[in-house]
Amino acid sequence: MFKFFSEGFNNLKNAVSNTANALVGNVVKSVEQEEEFSEFVLDDMEDLLISADLGVNYASELVDKLRNQNKIKPSEVKQYLKDEFSKILNEAGSNELKYSDNALNIYFITGVNGAGKTTLIGKLAYRFKNSGKRVLIAAGDTFRAAAEEQLDIWSKRAGADIVRRDKADPASVVYESIQKAKQENYDVILVDTAGRLQNKFNLMEELAKIKTVIDKNAPESLRECILVLDANTGQNGLQQAKVFTEAVNITSVALTKLDGSAKGAVILAVAKELKLPVKLVGIGEKMEDLKDFNREEFIEALFM
Repeated sequence: MFKFFSEGFNNLKNAVSNTANALVGNVVKSVEQEEEFSEFVLDDMEDLLISADLGVNYASELVDKLRNQNKIKPSEVKQYLKDEFSKILNEAGSNELKYSDNALNIYFITGVNGAGKTTLIGKLAYRFKNSGKRVLIAAGDTFRAAAEEQLDIWSKRAGADIVRRDKADPASVVYESIQKAKQENYDVILVDTAGRLQNKFNLMEELAKIKTVIDKNAPESLRECILVLDANTGQNGLQQAKVFTEAVNITSVALTKLDGSAKGAVILAVAKELKLPVKLVGIGEKMEDLKDFNREEFIEALFM
C-alpha cells in the first residue's frame, strides 16, 4: 500500500548505522582475521553480540553453530550472520501492514508509556489521510490527560478526527469510535491504549476489555494489534513484548526512534523469540519519517 523509503535507501542506512556498527562491524572486525574459531574467539564474538542487544539466547545459538564445524571460516563470518539474520526475519512472517479496501480497518496500538505510541499514531494517521482515507483516532488512554491532549494535537496535524472522553472507560471510547466509524463510513480507526506497566494486572485487564469490544462489534475489521517499541530500550523491549503478548494477540511490531540507536538488534530478538514481524519503523521527527519495514533493505543496510 505504501512505498518503502521513497526518499532513498540512504535514509535507512543512516538510521541503522549505529546498530550496524555494534551488531556487525564490531563482530566482523574481531573475528575475520583469525585462522580458526578458537574458544577465545567464539567467547569474544558471543560477548559482542550480547552487548549489541541481540539477546543472550540468540547470541549463544549463533555462536554454538560455529563450534565443532569446519565449513564456515572466520573470514566468512559476515556472510554467516547475514544469512542467519535473513532467515530469522523471514520466519517471523510478512512485513506488510494489513489493509482492506472498501472496508473499515482497525489498528489496535499498544506499548509502554514513552515508547512513542502517540507520535506513531499521529504519523500513521497522516499517511492514511494522505492516501485519501478517512481516519478516526480512538483516544483509549483516558486516565493520562497529557496523552489525550497530545493525541488531539497530532490528530489536527494529520487531518484526522478523534473521539476522546477524559476519565471515561477506555473500552467505551473504543465502542463509540466503532459506531461512529460505521455510521460515517470511515476507512481507518487507530486505537490508542494505556501502557502503564507498574500495575501489570490492571493493564492487561484493560487491554483485554478493549480487545473484547472490538471482537464483539467489529471482529472482521481488526487488521493489526501493533506493539510499539522504542529502539533504545534494547532487550527491555523484548520483555515488554512478552508482557503485552500475554494481554492481547500482538500481530506485529512498530520500532520507533531507530535513528541514533545502537540497539536496533531488538528487531531480530523479537523476531527470534516471539515470531513477530516488524512492520513500521520511525527514523526521524518529520511526519513522513514513519516507514514500512523492508527486511531485505534492513539486512542490506546492516551489512553495507
